[in-house]
Amino acid sequence: MGFPQRTRTVAALGTTQTLAWASSYYLPAMLATKMAADLGVSAPTVFLAFSLALVVLAIIGPFAGHAIDRWGGRPVLLTTNLVFAAGLTGLAFATGPWGLFAAWFVIGVGMGSGLYEAAFAALVRIEGHNARGAITGITLIAGFASTVGWPLSSLMEVQWGWRGACLGWAALHIVIGIPLNWSIPRIATAPGLLSFDETALQSPITTEVVDRLGLAAGLLAFIFASTWFTSTAMAAHLPQLLQASGASLATAVGIGALVGPAQVAGRILEFGFLRRVHPLLSARMAALAHPLGAVILISAGAPAAALFAVLHGAGNGILTIAKGTLPLVLFGPQGYGARQGLLMVPARACQAVAPALFGFCLDRWGPKCPLAVSSAWGARIRCIDGDAPTRYLNGANVALPIACSSRVHSS
Repeated sequence: MGFPQRTRTVAALGTTQTLAWASSYYLPAMLATKMAADLGVSAPTVFLAFSLALVVLAIIGPFAGHAIDRWGGRPVLLTTNLVFAAGLTGLAFATGPWGLFAAWFVIGVGMGSGLYEAAFAALVRIEGHNARGAITGITLIAGFASTVGWPLSSLMEVQWGWRGACLGWAALHIVIGIPLNWSIPRIATAPGLLSFDETALQSPITTEVVDRLGLAAGLLAFIFASTWFTSTAMAAHLPQLLQASGASLATAVGIGALVGPAQVAGRILEFGFLRRVHPLLSARMAALAHPLGAVILISAGAPAAALFAVLHGAGNGILTIAKGTLPLVLFGPQGYGARQGLLMVPARACQAVAPALFGFCLDRWGPKCPLAVSSAWGARIRCIDGDAPTRYLNGANVALPIACSSRVHSS
């Protein structure tokens, strides 16, 4: 893409990603209590329905990625706007637990084909190896999803009730999401970029290369899983966690809104200084942020809540970019969407249990429960703290990995 078209595409995808995240992933934090009271269910039941959406997301992700590899991002992303609108409308008209779970199932289909992985795959489908900067650009914009989503959901709930808030988000998908996703290139292929099947047929593969790349993929899958558990737990429960630490509701919401700007600040750092280093190094640095913030919050309580939110947001912001760039740098652009979907399956499984599990921990241990999340981040630090993916890829042609992935997963 030329610079003007590239800028328009990044701006459009960044805006639609903000809308998608705010109306799905960040929705329960503000509306779950109201939903539960009105539908006659408990708040954990609402989060269980949200977890169902995350399970659906994990199942849909690889298929959506393969569809983008084949047909481009535009038709897939346009469809997700309609799916999101349908799910949110169904949620607004739910009258009991069956309607609640059915609506979140539909929203899960939209999440599986319309969040970051889909947008990243759409860009890689267009720009190949040159997509790293565009991926960062999208995350810079969508980093404000919680900053926009939580206050806007709260405002719409106050004005129209939680059902009206869901209908408001559905309308935004139709009025804003569809025109913006329509504006991205219909279909394009970076020069020399082969399809999934073409690469698999043309690449000579040895068992040694398959083993090396399979281990590298396994390490990445572990990293992504621990990252998504943490970010999902915080997205669903951060205001309640801060209240448990002694902050008022208004203060908790205000501090929670700092996560978005902190994510953007981390991504600006990655786009500036850290873009000169390998993504593995920036991932190591970012992995230290959340456990450091958790230790400070547990030690100091509410006065340190803002620092915890900033550290968590900055680390999560950089790691979100790493989820898009590490597979591209290590494995190349061939079949990126399908591979990305497969790598994210364990992450989505962890994501699915995160709201319920962290909610249980929050009820049982209160403000000390970030220790559980910090242990997951600590495990990721140990995983990232080596150059295993790079070592195991030494001597392997970057045009081979998707064929290797194809054979590994078919065995």
